[in-house]
Amino acid sequence: MQYRVEGIVIRSMDYGEGNKIVTILTNTHGKIGIVVRGAKKLKSRHGSLAQLFTYGEYLFFRNSGLGTLTHGEIIESHHVLREQLDKTAYSSYAVELVDRALQEEDLGSFMFEQLKACLTAISEGKDLLITIQLFEMKILAAAGYAPDLSACISCGNENGPMALSVRGGGIICGRCRYKDPSAIELSEGALKLLRLFWQLDMRRLGNIQVKDETKQQLKHIMRSLMDTHIGLQLKSRSFLDQMDRYSL
Repeated sequence: MQYRVEGIVIRSMDYGEGNKIVTILTNTHGKIGIVVRGAKKLKSRHGSLAQLFTYGEYLFFRNSGLGTLTHGEIIESHHVLREQLDKTAYSSYAVELVDRALQEEDLGSFMFEQLKACLTAISEGKDLLITIQLFEMKILAAAGYAPDLSACISCGNENGPMALSVRGGGIICGRCRYKDPSAIELSEGALKLLRLFWQLDMRRLGNIQVKDETKQQLKHIMRSLMDTHIGLQLKSRSFLDQMDRYSL
């Protein structure tokens, strides 16, 4: 059977001497694996369609298992994401998260649009940390682990300083803080941004100015949430950590 889909390449690997197998996230069929024959050859017609981050239209034939590409058109190559180290690193983390953290039932047109918007935001030069933290929240929400940020998860209190109970999956107030000694203290600015992350569609992300101190607190919070609830060892995140360590 022949299919025509829009998709974003979230994984690309060599297959045989001149071919590649790509995994694309589609707007209609979740994740699909496609063999792109001759993609590694210098004059390949379809080589660019097999590159990581490419957003395109893919026409392929499939009975079962992997499909075989018959034709395709690039909609957005996202070449800048492959040319600048920091953008490559953050984009690689975003696509690996989609590939590894989410099951088929978690994927759909909304997640496709969020990834597309995330890559566009990185390409356009929007704040990398804020962009990826917002995307991490979308991953947590899609997987069913978004924290409850509306009120204290223990008593319902909405006022006063709050801390985030990562294990409990939400914020707790000062009176209930003793119930989770490991809860992370939240500044007022960090809590506001976490609530924004929870509510904001990535397609509406503008240029947000955030203090470095708040960004680092948010990084610690989102890492704790991702490690506790998603719990994956990702090569792309290890590389981001190396970049931070050596200030690349």
